Amino acid sequence: MEKINAVITGIGGYVPDYILNNEELSRMVDTSDEWIMTRVGIKERHILTEEGLGTSYMARKAAKQLIDRTGVDPDTIDALIVTTTTPDYKFPSTASIVVGKLGLKNAFAFDLEAACCGFLYSLDLASSMIQSGRYRKIVVIGADKMSSLIDYTDRQTCVLFGDGAGAVLVEGTTEEGIGYQNSFLRTDGKGLPYLHLKAGGSVCPPSHFTVDHRLHYLYQEGRTVFRFAVTAMSQDVIQILEQNNMTADDVQWVIPHEANMRIIEAVAKRAELPLDKVVINIDRYGNTSAATIPLALWDHESRLKKGDNIVFTAFGAGFVHGASYYKWAYDGEK
Repeated sequence: MEKINAVITGIGGYVPDYILNNEELSRMVDTSDEWIMTRVGIKERHILTEEGLGTSYMARKAAKQLIDRTGVDPDTIDALIVTTTTPDYKFPSTASIVVGKLGLKNAFAFDLEAACCGFLYSLDLASSMIQSGRYRKIVVIGADKMSSLIDYTDRQTCVLFGDGAGAVLVEGTTEEGIGYQNSFLRTDGKGLPYLHLKAGGSVCPPSHFTVDHRLHYLYQEGRTVFRFAVTAMSQDVIQILEQNNMTADDVQWVIPHEANMRIIEAVAKRAELPLDKVVINIDRYGNTSAATIPLALWDHESRLKKGDNIVFTAFGAGFVHGASYYKWAYDGEK
């Protein structure tokens, strides 16, 4: 039996129409465009403001564009994975809602939660499923409505996050030398005190107390998270290069989780990667959590060439982190 490689064959994306820029934020909290740009490098972020719409709406939009752009027969899709920290409901899964809205008849679906590393982990899982030979086509969606978790009176966190979704189609091919190669993924378990949502889970269910004390908003100790993120992501990039006997010269593109411009710059410096090889769009979207990497792919698709060596890297709550090596499978401009 020929070896099966897992390749991305198409990309779709979606961001809401409403744009929350730094000027508007400066009228909401004590901040300024200069303060935000200097510290995190974000100019604007897209926010899903329509009442009654959640993560599944954005995920469906991204997946629908993906299906339209690739021309894939929806009935041939075997599985759909949604990775998100902001599911529509505790249950059912957001993926099941997306499958129903898209009318996919033959796909099973599930959610995967790994915070900002979700797309990295899900792509690794989908690739393994394809390589096993049991599945031929899998849609992987990274989507988050981070605005649903944000306290817009907290200037430390409200400037960071936006909403959006990105989707990729992963298929099997016997063509050699392209597609998913390998990953270095880790979870160190140290992150709970520094980045979490205090209430709403089984440890601290919703109550009048949790609502009155504003415990349903994202909590982050920024300096600690920054330090862990820079260390982990830079070491993970170095590890994946060594694992594949590569140097920075062999890499065409690095696509990092877009959390903070200073983190991205520090990771590139430590890994000795020129910044012009790093895909950056944080200035226009902010941190969209699991959606950052697929949205960066979506933005950058036209510049990708078949055979390009791409390194993905991410870091998120938990702490979860890692890097993956992928060899691009088609000319994006086509």
